Amino acid sequence: MKRIVLLLLFIPVFFSVKAEDGYDLWLRYTQVNDAELLNEYRLVCNALFVPGESETVNIIREELSKGLAGMLDVDVDYERQWNKQGLVVATPENSSLIKEYNLTGDVEKLGDEGYVIKTIQAGKDAFVIIASQGEVGALYGTFHFLRLMQTRANISDINVAETPRTENRVLNHWDNLDRTVERGYAGFSIWDWHKLPRYIYQRYYDYARANASIGINGTVLTNVNANALVLTDEYIEKAAALADVFRPYGIKVYLTARFSAPIEIGGLETADPLDENVRAFWKEITNNIYKEIPDFGGFLVKADSEGQPGPHNYNRTHAEGANMLAEALEPHGGIVMWRAFVYSHEVPVDRALQAYNEFVPLDGEFKDNVLIQAKNGPIDFQPREPYHPLFGAMPNTPLMMEFQITQEYFGHATHLTYLAPLYKEVLNTDTHVKGEGSYVSKVLDGSLHGYEITAIAGVSNIGTDRNWTGHLFGQANWYAFGRLAWDYDYTSEEIAEEWVDMTFSTNTAVVNPIVEMMMESREMGVNYRTPLGLHHLMAESHHYGPGPWVSGGRRPDWTSVYYHNASQEGVGFNRSLSGSKAVNQYPEPLRSRYNSLEECPEKFLLWFHHVPWDFEMNSGRTLWDEMVNKYYSGADSVIWMQEKWKQVEPYVDDERFKHVSQLLEMQHEDAVWWRNSSVLYFQQFSEMPLPKQFEKPEKDLEYYKNIQLKFVPGI
Repeated sequence: MKRIVLLLLFIPVFFSVKAEDGYDLWLRYTQVNDAELLNEYRLVCNALFVPGESETVNIIREELSKGLAGMLDVDVDYERQWNKQGLVVATPENSSLIKEYNLTGDVEKLGDEGYVIKTIQAGKDAFVIIASQGEVGALYGTFHFLRLMQTRANISDINVAETPRTENRVLNHWDNLDRTVERGYAGFSIWDWHKLPRYIYQRYYDYARANASIGINGTVLTNVNANALVLTDEYIEKAAALADVFRPYGIKVYLTARFSAPIEIGGLETADPLDENVRAFWKEITNNIYKEIPDFGGFLVKADSEGQPGPHNYNRTHAEGANMLAEALEPHGGIVMWRAFVYSHEVPVDRALQAYNEFVPLDGEFKDNVLIQAKNGPIDFQPREPYHPLFGAMPNTPLMMEFQITQEYFGHATHLTYLAPLYKEVLNTDTHVKGEGSYVSKVLDGSLHGYEITAIAGVSNIGTDRNWTGHLFGQANWYAFGRLAWDYDYTSEEIAEEWVDMTFSTNTAVVNPIVEMMMESREMGVNYRTPLGLHHLMAESHHYGPGPWVSGGRRPDWTSVYYHNASQEGVGFNRSLSGSKAVNQYPEPLRSRYNSLEECPEKFLLWFHHVPWDFEMNSGRTLWDEMVNKYYSGADSVIWMQEKWKQVEPYVDDERFKHVSQLLEMQHEDAVWWRNSSVLYFQQFSEMPLPKQFEKPEKDLEYYKNIQLKFVPGI
């Protein structure tokens, strides 16, 4: 087997700040300027040995060449023979080194995606090896090694062993075949279905590379509000072209399955999951897909929700619907990700109750290759929600998490909101279903209930904007999702520091203020939108700005007044035992804690209780004064972020600095809009004055109610 060796020729170091547009994401590979660190890196990488021949091995070589050329300012040559010095990337299949240096047990234990990065010192031999059971694991290890260099870590004596905590780490694209993106704010869909399969954009390769660098191994190409056309031969061929691009990067393709496809493209009169002709249709479709995409991941399904067809149309259960698709996928090793985002038009109960009520009775009835995909909270990706009570409540059915990366309720691609603290808040919640330590993360990784398959999904914020995510800081949320999907034990701050190191600079004058901004941004976003457990207060349809007055329409639970219930007596949704009894869906001691007005965490107070305006809060202030404090402090915090951002101006290129500066100005204007609208609206009911320290809004409530935005992206 051919072995390729790389020789590094060193070139003098030069430094300059060049304009950047954000396209390179966190893979910029900027030059190392610390002389001591530069010497260390050059010593470790003085020769590279990457044996084997495959598309993935070639990608590893290309990535090392790109990374080392950028960071060490070197050219790469493939002529010099290797003498057990430098850096090696190997698998048991293409190198005997793993066995020779007693690493076989380590790499076998970590699986095809796990890897070891280890300094080997044996006699005269001195080198760093990146070793994995599989080539994709070796690619992940390569990205890890380059990330250490990007963050200017010490690599002279390294001993790393990593394996993912969840098996399937998936991006959900809410992309339509016409290239519009539902709840997408970074331009149109990157998938140009018209030109596929004949034309393959470089952007597809760059997309795969970025995802592989953070361990994402699956992508759902199409919207959960599905179009059956994607299951036709024409579109399967197009999807197969993307799968061919992604495969060497370890990424599987998934599609959304429209439940009514047997009628719409199959010529049948029914989509009843128990009908033999319907089952035969899905088996044929699935077989056709696997002929073109042999490693097809499976189907994501939204059914019986928001007008989407589903098994309830035929008086069948979610289990019967999901099992029909699972049966078709089973011979091929595919999975069904069946969304739990369901709420019926006919069920007149608290919407927060409905997913639990529908799915928990079905626990154990789903086939082994079905996962239930639940959002992080029981309503809909709100700025803050308690964790979804399904997690921990279905021990016999794998539960997977659905986080939103795109900022539907956080100002779209206009506001700077770092979402890792939200993700961590949910992942670190103790459900107590098996006693203390029963964290949501332990449900997801399968360790709590012994799930055989595990998964986590994030709704993508990627589009055709040059910087991928619209707002440069939206990249941090894509990055954070991937890092936490790989290992949920990373802290939000660790991930933020990594991202800033790679995206801007490792200079502490840059890192410290930006990380501070990021770490505070989620809480300030909650404060100027929905403090103290308020939720669903956004404008109708586009969800961009405030709309606490939204009422009427097609159904009550699409309005704001349904959720806040503001009156002269108080505000909040009563989900206690005297209200909708949603607290009963949580195990003890959470049930009692949430049920108690005095013990309920204040961040969830108005989620679980209708509270009098003069209720005394922990601060000693009344509920009304506390709410006003939250709204004003949230808006003022954006000014603080602007000041922090100004501190980094000398160190950041002009193009990206201006981009963020302008968006922060928009964010402040929007935060004041949210604050004034909300305070004036709720003041009608509290009939209490603003605390003296806060200025009265310049406009009246009618002014804010009459603001009508047009053509907001993502609808």
